Amino acid sequence: MSVDTAGATKQESEVAQEAERRRTFAVISHPDAGKSTLTEALALHAAAISSAGAVHGKGDRKGVTSDWMDMEQDRGISITSAALRIDYDDRVLNLLDTPGHADFSEDTYRVLSAVDCAIMLLDSAKGLEPQTLKLFDVCRARKMPVITFVNKWDRPGREPLELLDEIEQRIGLRPTPLNWPVGIAGDFRGLVDRTSGTYTKMTRTPGGAQKAIEEVLDSDRAAEVELDAWEQAKEEIELLEALGADFDHESFMAGESSPVLFGAALSNFGVGQLLDTVVGLAPAPSAKVDDKDRTRRVEQPFSGQVFKMQANMDKNHRDRMAFVRVSSGRFDRGMVLTHAPTGRPFATKYTQAVFGSDRSTIDTAFPGDVIALVNAHALAVGDTLFDGPKVSFPPIPSFAPEHFVVARAVDAGKYKQFQRGIAQLDAEGVVQVLTSDVRGEQAPVLAAVGPLQFDVVRHRMEQEFRSPIEASPLEYSVARRTDEESAPTLHSLSGAEVLRRRSDGELLVLVHNKWRLRVIERDHPSLFMEALLAGGVDEGE
Repeated sequence: MSVDTAGATKQESEVAQEAERRRTFAVISHPDAGKSTLTEALALHAAAISSAGAVHGKGDRKGVTSDWMDMEQDRGISITSAALRIDYDDRVLNLLDTPGHADFSEDTYRVLSAVDCAIMLLDSAKGLEPQTLKLFDVCRARKMPVITFVNKWDRPGREPLELLDEIEQRIGLRPTPLNWPVGIAGDFRGLVDRTSGTYTKMTRTPGGAQKAIEEVLDSDRAAEVELDAWEQAKEEIELLEALGADFDHESFMAGESSPVLFGAALSNFGVGQLLDTVVGLAPAPSAKVDDKDRTRRVEQPFSGQVFKMQANMDKNHRDRMAFVRVSSGRFDRGMVLTHAPTGRPFATKYTQAVFGSDRSTIDTAFPGDVIALVNAHALAVGDTLFDGPKVSFPPIPSFAPEHFVVARAVDAGKYKQFQRGIAQLDAEGVVQVLTSDVRGEQAPVLAAVGPLQFDVVRHRMEQEFRSPIEASPLEYSVARRTDEESAPTLHSLSGAEVLRRRSDGELLVLVHNKWRLRVIERDHPSLFMEALLAGGVDEGE
């Protein structure tokens, strides 16, 4: 017995040490702020790839490594999230790239449930944009630490102090710059480290495909080289010190302040400093609370939660892959886990790490790591897998859809393929599937955050399931959660319809618009209509 205890203690110690080495984070921003480019640049600096590519690529450079789907590469946008595992400075970085396009933000919301920190990426010319605000609200709800990276400083943009003021005034997050740019936006010379005072002068490499050339200068030499630009940067730094805009670890961890860095991902300026900041400041994985309010410490036996499903990542094999964030314990490939929703065993013979379109077998994983389980047909988003004592984590919230269509099979003879395809896309979280006795199973309502999600559904239904669909728009734009008592009355009202969400059985009432919703709330105050996450009626006004 003492030997077993000693062995268990040794493994717990190993798990704790490995967890401390992990940093799991996501990059969030508005479309076109440069997330995929930043992802490539971070991987380049960590020596995970040899050449960073712009979204569409140039010459013989391929496009963004993490964007594997044809539709992503054709349109130059990220639709699906990519999980990148990078070894750097004796740390294991799990970087979860996310779609920037607002139409695919639900995938981003789910990814945020699997990370411990976020990098908020701002365009130097545009500052805080609507999608950034929406995603930051999710971070704030989770009290997640946020590191801010002001991108595209090599292009014309706004004053740095103006950008800091916008962050504080609009989202109440106190900015604490760790470095400061020398040269205005569009004339980027280099960066001053606010802690050491050293100046790193940067020279762009041709095409930005390799790391920028960096030269460290002391303040006297910097003043000689940069002249007026250096003096302006010094004055601005003195103002920051007078305002007390210094990094505070406690408020950062509480989600109240944010360390700010400047750079240009496409030119690979300032990316190394951002990488070092993530390693030094982002939190390591910590204990997670289960659905019974019990704490599952990282040293306890294996547990993990599915946060993303993706089918057919390998065109040569019609596979289905579940991305699992490891919450506790050590994972060993081949171990048999328990599927919490059903209590059934789940074998893990085929487990991989995924870097864009590249795969590699992963034999072990620790808290904070993301593993991809192949042929995971029994799993769905939000499911818990565990070893040892039973545990089940709270489900990942579904988010407020704003667009709705009725889907029907074009060829009635392919109804089975239609049903199978819709069920799989529902389990993957590509869309939410709503049904009712009135409409019937042959005409489900598909609900999405953005209309481009329906393009993905059409494409995949035709290409993968050989069942093209017709998608007829519905004139609803607001969804609220309701209950069995309120449903009959709501369903009888003009401009409203009640359907059941197939994935979790929740009743949702769909309403034509926010004005009609307010009328219903005014005339029927006793009816239950609860807002869904990221679904405020004033959003976008």
